[in-house]
Amino acid sequence: MQICVVGIGYVGLVTSTCMAEAGNYVVCVDNNAEKIGGLKNGVIPIYEPGLSEMVRHNEKLGRLHFTTDLKYGLDNSQIVFLAVGTPSAADGSVDTSAVFAVAEQIAENLSDYRIIATKSTVPVGTHQRVSDLIKSKTQVPFDYASNPEFLKEGSAVEDFMRPDRIIIGATSPAVRETMKQLYGPFMRKKSRILFMDPASAEMTKYAANTMLATRISFMNEISALCETLGADVELVRQGLGSDARIGSSFLFPGVGFGGSCFPKDVRALIHTGSEYGVEMTLARAVQEANIRQQERFANRVTDYFAGAEEITTLAVWGLAFKAKTDDIRESPAIYCVRKFLDRLMKVKAYDPEAAAGAAAALEGRIEICSNGYDAIKGADALVILTDWQEFRNPDLATIAVTLKKPVIFDGRNLYDPAVVSEAGIEYHSVGRTTV
Repeated sequence: MQICVVGIGYVGLVTSTCMAEAGNYVVCVDNNAEKIGGLKNGVIPIYEPGLSEMVRHNEKLGRLHFTTDLKYGLDNSQIVFLAVGTPSAADGSVDTSAVFAVAEQIAENLSDYRIIATKSTVPVGTHQRVSDLIKSKTQVPFDYASNPEFLKEGSAVEDFMRPDRIIIGATSPAVRETMKQLYGPFMRKKSRILFMDPASAEMTKYAANTMLATRISFMNEISALCETLGADVELVRQGLGSDARIGSSFLFPGVGFGGSCFPKDVRALIHTGSEYGVEMTLARAVQEANIRQQERFANRVTDYFAGAEEITTLAVWGLAFKAKTDDIRESPAIYCVRKFLDRLMKVKAYDPEAAAGAAAALEGRIEICSNGYDAIKGADALVILTDWQEFRNPDLATIAVTLKKPVIFDGRNLYDPAVVSEAGIEYHSVGRTTV
């Protein structure tokens, strides 16, 4: 099929590339000329495992094209995907201005029938507003579909190529059939394409992300209680996750959730509920619990060095909001580092992919190191904030003798406390007794 994807950010680039990998002809449209120029020259603006190789492969085969010309994309496609950003507004609502701006441009340049599908995360009811806007600007027929994405950063290519389900919000039988054909190559082993109305598809996206955020916040609150009562949250997690009704996904305690989706979507659901007179009490509690968890962990570190903050240097491993990404948006790691800096502590940090973005976000107030062991030289403690694979089996003996004071604050529970203790290191983790 011929496809146009408008908005080549994280979702747009992954969608475009994976669609091309399945043999489709894909035109990628973005109004950022610098980004498009970079992509044409092989510069991938985000880090996602496996993505850069796939982009170059499909561009070389002529299946993936980059342009700033929306009309070219419309003229050379059957389906047009909207994947533009929808950031939070100051009041917690979703800023959909980019979605409507693109919808208006589509209407002005539409010359023949197209299916217009929205992948951007948008408030419930956006489907009607977009459809009405396009109808008001053109007589050319079109159909609309809501097609929310459920990609996890760090495994987005795998998620797209082998999805556990595809949500299609469309009322037209012809559109449903076309979308079924489009996603058929990704459903060879199982067919889980769920058809529904557009409003329900939009709601499903928010409900799914808020549920996952709820599981994380629940375990984080349990971890705080475990610390107080002397229970081991890791054993509790295993016991909880072994219940088939609950399962083990998204039950890992830590320093809190972040990224471009969960915080924004929880806020948006709260705002939508308030707008329509339905109080989203659970979503609001999830939001508050997440902030408390980040604050709680940061305070454990600063309280430990109370009175000596100005002469304390912390080595920080991990700045991205999660492993396998360079995304620092609403990263709990950045939140904690800011707290350290505000207390006049010095920070030497290492992250495999997010260092440059973090340094910019923190206005150059941290020292970036080329590897984790350089970061611990001259540091008073090691603080782990992101669960990168390379942090999971470190040389504890070297850490013990290199740190001024052998102490680790582990915000991701990466290590066995007994093993760390045997190495002569004081170990503070989440929801477990300090050793």
